[in-house]
Amino acid sequence: MAIGSISGSGLEGISKGFAIAGGAADKIARLSETDASASDVASSAVDLLRGSIQVQASAKVLETESKIIGSLIDIKV
Repeated sequence: MAIGSISGSGLEGISKGFAIAGGAADKIARLSETDASASDVASSAVDLLRGSIQVQASAKVLETESKIIGSLIDIKV
């Protein structure tokens, strides 16, 4: 796997995580305006958490990539 594809995967994951979390937050906001069942609220809360975890995991991918590049540079120098 090339370094560029690692970056791309990490950035794509962050973007998807924000989209999931944003959609869930929007749904939660709309649920407060209507009669929402507990399962609707719980489902949206789970999606919000899932989006947050997606962003955190993808950020770790980028962090690890940065460390790998740093190690490779240290080895070359």
